[in-house]
Amino acid sequence: MRLELHNNLGQETSPYLLQHRDNPVHWQPWGPAALLRAKREDKPILLSVGYAACHWCHVMAHESFEDDDIAALMNDLYVSIKVDREERPDIDQIYQGALALLGQSGGWPLTMFLTPDAEPFWGGTYFPPTARWGRAGFPDVLRGVHQAYRETPEKVDSNRRALTAALADLARKGAPQAIDADTIAGAASALLRAVDMAHGGFGDAPKFPQASGHLLLWRAHLRTGNRQFGLAVTLSAERMSRGGIYDHVGGGFARYAVDERWLVPHFEKMLYDNAALVGLLTELWRETGAALYAERVAETIGWCLREMRVGDGFASSLDADSEHEEGKFYVWTEAEIDAALGVDSEVFKAHYDVLADGNWEGKTILNRSRVPMADAVTEALLARGRTKLLGLRAGRVRPGRDDKVLADWNGLMIAAMAEAAFAFDRADWLAHAEAAFAFVVANMMGDDGRLHHSFRDGRRTPMAVLDDYADMAAAALRLHEVTGHGAYLARAQGWAAIADAHYADPAGGYFLTADDAETLITRTKSAIDSPVPSGNGMMAEVQTRLYHLTGEAAYRARAEATIAAFGEEARRNVYGLPTLINSAELLLRAVQIVIVGKGADALIHAVAGVSLPNRVLTVLAPGTALPANHPAAGKGPVGGQATAYVCVGETCSLPLSVAGELGEALRAARRS
Repeated sequence: MRLELHNNLGQETSPYLLQHRDNPVHWQPWGPAALLRAKREDKPILLSVGYAACHWCHVMAHESFEDDDIAALMNDLYVSIKVDREERPDIDQIYQGALALLGQSGGWPLTMFLTPDAEPFWGGTYFPPTARWGRAGFPDVLRGVHQAYRETPEKVDSNRRALTAALADLARKGAPQAIDADTIAGAASALLRAVDMAHGGFGDAPKFPQASGHLLLWRAHLRTGNRQFGLAVTLSAERMSRGGIYDHVGGGFARYAVDERWLVPHFEKMLYDNAALVGLLTELWRETGAALYAERVAETIGWCLREMRVGDGFASSLDADSEHEEGKFYVWTEAEIDAALGVDSEVFKAHYDVLADGNWEGKTILNRSRVPMADAVTEALLARGRTKLLGLRAGRVRPGRDDKVLADWNGLMIAAMAEAAFAFDRADWLAHAEAAFAFVVANMMGDDGRLHHSFRDGRRTPMAVLDDYADMAAAALRLHEVTGHGAYLARAQGWAAIADAHYADPAGGYFLTADDAETLITRTKSAIDSPVPSGNGMMAEVQTRLYHLTGEAAYRARAEATIAAFGEEARRNVYGLPTLINSAELLLRAVQIVIVGKGADALIHAVAGVSLPNRVLTVLAPGTALPANHPAAGKGPVGGQATAYVCVGETCSLPLSVAGELGEALRAARRS
């Protein structure tokens, strides 16, 4: 297992790792060979974690990792390991946790210093090549950490022991506590207080979409009728949809905005953000009918299908940079707009904030924050202008695309696209969602039914994480609801069984990694939403839906145990666990809809048009029956017509055969 002293990233599949294969740093991929070398040479490990679309990762690479002198220092003092956080979320989660325990804010690039046993003792994120902005220069950090490792090993060992013990404690939760209705209501009130009611979103700059938190507030609005909850969500959605965080030419949302007004994006586009926002905007459109939300859903799905396809699956991200410049692909000058649009340019500039001096670093980020939606004629003119600009932009140097397919992120987009297809009656979107699901099954699942986390260039990583099973099972259940196909339900049950067999903690909840995965310094277990919904939060939803669809009590017990495992934490940290809290509400207040009989299209369409996040829909095929313990078991069509039953708890509505009456019953069922 001898490791040659050179850069060893050239054979990796990760686009992020391949970006660094020509660095003068002797980068090694994570694995036993690199760890053995660190032990053999008694060198500390410099662990650098990032991802392909990360702007500050690129900055640190250009400033430090491409610099011969800094690289020589790294090569002399450390074994340097490079990790793609998207490909190895298990590694990233451990060392992000260690950085938080050191009292520092996490993020990427993550720069951690480890013992040869991979135990952390110090770290940070981005370091500049020379001291500035209150940050030490990276060469000074390299020398200082190495000196501490050699000359004060007792301090290093003290840090190491404290951090590893604290990391182990993070997976040990307190006594189980159910999340009840009062906890859910309190969480919504707490989140509402955090909303910026001037500009939307949570807190101050930088601002992230945080769709799960907004969905928690939206559920509270539907449940209570309190307009403040609804206003907090619609204000945020409108400001994001009209702001510069949205790509008005090509569709899709950037990862976050650096300012409080949503004007200046951090330009990378992530698959998961766009999946979450498609889902949120679909729910808002169902209730409000706002054209803005419908347009953003259609444009974002259009962007995904146009720019993110890998076979029938979806790529991970688009970079923030092109030609080594952040946002260059997306911004415009007034002269470019005038030349492209001619006589229409004045109207376009007035609506999209195009100024002679620009609105960001001398250029213009297109946005509609200041001007409301216009009349139909003007909107048609603006649409033609956007089409022209899209064609013009196609000639620019494109940002890099990370074309690896991740099972969990694909699951999120598949579910969102399927739900949007159901709401907007778009058979084409549903076909793409089903094709993406089939792609993951064909390319990322073994003969034993076990998933792989990442797929690229015909190669797949060896082991899935919990999120892959949770998100793909959730996608399967969404496809089952909107298509009625039993194969999707069976697939979700199979993946849930694998999660129980290999990821479940007997104390409740699930570990991120399987019991037969690579052994790391700790096995993490968390329900905190990161940029993506937590695997435990999503698995609680999956188990709840499986219980209502199958009637098997074991699913309910697992959902209850998962939620209770993090119940005490949910009371303390409502901002961090909205997905789990939303799943707890589904467990408490599922609205089960059963449709039986022939000619049910009008009733199904009525269901599709109502914002009902707690919906569990069953369209009974001829010759099939509900589970014996279902509250609507034994009920059938009335008067030879397709008939619906709406059940909350053990109580079901009278039979409903008129679409309008069903819609009213569904809206009534949302209320506490």
